[in-house]
Amino acid sequence: MPTQSATKATKTKKKTSKRKVKKNLVIVESPSKAKTIGKYLGSRYKVMASVGHIRDLPKSTMGIDIENNYEPHYISIRGKGPVIKELRKEAKKAAHVYLASDPDREGEAIAWHLSHLLDLDPQDKNRVAFNEITKETVKNAFKTPRAIDMDKVNAQQARRVLDRLVGYSISPLLWSKVKKGLSAGRVQSIALNLIIKRQEEIKNFKPEEYWTIDAEFSKDKKQFAASFYGLAGKKKELGNNDDVKEILAPLDKNQPFTVTTVKKSERLRKPNQPFTTSTMQQTANNVLKFKTSKTMMLAQQLYEGISLGKGGAVGLITYMRTDSTRISDQAKHQAASFIHDTYGEEYAALKPQAVKLSEGAQDAHEAIRPTSVLRTPAELEPYLTKDQLKLYSLIWSRFVASLMTPAVIDTVRVDIEQNGRTYRANGSQMKFPGFTKVYQESKRKDNLLPALAEGDQVTLVANQPNQHFTLLPAQYTEASLIRTLEENGVGRPSTYAPTLSVIQKRYYVKLVARKFEPTELGEIVNHIMEECFPDILNVGFTAKLENDLDSVEEGKRQWVKVIDEFYQPFAKEVSAADEKLAKVKIKDEPAGIDCEICGAPMVIKLGRFGKFYACSRFPDCRNTKAIIKEIGVTCPQCKEGQVVERKSKKNRTFYGCSRYPDCDFVSWDKPVGRDCPKCQHYLISKKTKQGMQVKCSNCDYEEAIQK
Repeated sequence: MPTQSATKATKTKKKTSKRKVKKNLVIVESPSKAKTIGKYLGSRYKVMASVGHIRDLPKSTMGIDIENNYEPHYISIRGKGPVIKELRKEAKKAAHVYLASDPDREGEAIAWHLSHLLDLDPQDKNRVAFNEITKETVKNAFKTPRAIDMDKVNAQQARRVLDRLVGYSISPLLWSKVKKGLSAGRVQSIALNLIIKRQEEIKNFKPEEYWTIDAEFSKDKKQFAASFYGLAGKKKELGNNDDVKEILAPLDKNQPFTVTTVKKSERLRKPNQPFTTSTMQQTANNVLKFKTSKTMMLAQQLYEGISLGKGGAVGLITYMRTDSTRISDQAKHQAASFIHDTYGEEYAALKPQAVKLSEGAQDAHEAIRPTSVLRTPAELEPYLTKDQLKLYSLIWSRFVASLMTPAVIDTVRVDIEQNGRTYRANGSQMKFPGFTKVYQESKRKDNLLPALAEGDQVTLVANQPNQHFTLLPAQYTEASLIRTLEENGVGRPSTYAPTLSVIQKRYYVKLVARKFEPTELGEIVNHIMEECFPDILNVGFTAKLENDLDSVEEGKRQWVKVIDEFYQPFAKEVSAADEKLAKVKIKDEPAGIDCEICGAPMVIKLGRFGKFYACSRFPDCRNTKAIIKEIGVTCPQCKEGQVVERKSKKNRTFYGCSRYPDCDFVSWDKPVGRDCPKCQHYLISKKTKQGMQVKCSNCDYEEAIQK
């Protein structure tokens, strides 16, 4: 029988002989993505986040060796030292290192930079990419790792080098000729130019007069609307009041009109394709009133994973940077079954719509869709924030609708005549809702006409001529600017949000009532770009450059050659511009007030974030203050100060008391200077689609809309 000491020795021996199993290290970009993936992979894997890029070009210098094939000089990003140190430590003791950054050019470049810092061979099969963060997809991706795609890396590297060459060549020119702190870039310069050109169109616009004649007819005591169409069935435009008089002169109000044509037909309305990055940004801006940056932030959260209670975190949508409308067969089949079971067989499309990629689209991954159509917005409501739910609902419903049958609309066109004058009425009625049962961006109303047949007599009830003028071209919104950039082939899914953000941060444009307006500073910068760098503002030239970058990704072109073809003529333009441009003097405007510190006159200066008051004796006196705009309303809280218009840190207009901080009154809506007759709180003015409306800030009182 073994002794107690012998038993202990045996246990110790067994314990020491049991070797510690090495874990696999997985590196992703964000902590939330790491948390979600870590739960799927289990204890044999350790998942860490690089927190975005870890290497980039230096900020203090160009960082491009132009004489040596445009070799970029990368350095570790400031502040990333502790992250890099921890990653290196874990990589050394890991059984294997996997690089699982996002499945696009940017993600491929992050993986490549990581491989250099961690001394990994880019040719090793250590790259893992997936289009959605779900347990099945992630586990399958780890079964088939691949080498880093150097064509993708080179395409991203080429874009980064191009942007650096442009920015670090033109920005110093702007600093010396205009003022410090300015910048110029390829895509941002085109976006600014488009906004300014549209503003010039609006300024030079000359409205043209035209008239319509709207009528009300009656048949069997049922009234319906119609409008003047033409003469004897042929279209006739009404340019002025004389044209209207000529049309109305032979009409006899006491005589009936005759129905000459009744044309009935069915119209099919097909669903839209599921979202790409740009269509998601546009629709979220138009429907949800989300800024592009907010849409992308929320989409990133939905992609990386949301905790669903006991079920843990799961990615709710596929990758949100894509210009593809492709859908996987698995997702199609799941959605078809869901539609069939939930809405009925007649709502499920027998065949999916033919998918046609836009020119230059990178079909690297799918459209933006829910990772599981079975996770309905109603089911996820308890787990999502209000804004997350709004965006998820939009993505979910658009995807489901894309695989449903078209809506069927019964239409009827009726022509009514008297003395050769033709009026036309159009009626429509939904026959079968199809996809609109799930998704429609705007509400539709039926327009029913009474039963009419050719030869019927109808009575004229009212005939109203109306004068109109052609409308001004619309200012760009975030949605319409993105659409224009995409239509012209400028930029790619990952560039739209940063482009719109940077032209606002530089104060080249501002958003007023969700519409872009150029600033004086923006117009100065744009003028210099037009005069000295026409190629950069040439939409066709920039679109070709984007296609060249796509060719690099496809392995068809060398990135160094693409850069060289651009840079050689560009460098000559930079040299010529330095000699050609005179220094732009931004004149200070007299403010009409004196400095309260030294008594000298104050002036209005143009700064990076707009205009402000400054002492004319600068730099001897450094007194500055914000320009405050009074709205002519006494503060409803303290009854002493004036309500003034202010700007938040995010450049959003709000209203506060001029006696702040003694009075802390604040309102996002503009007070009108009257009290509510119902509860005595102050009234505010709100902008609606129909016009301005005065409402109470406290109760449900509201006044008629002022159109």
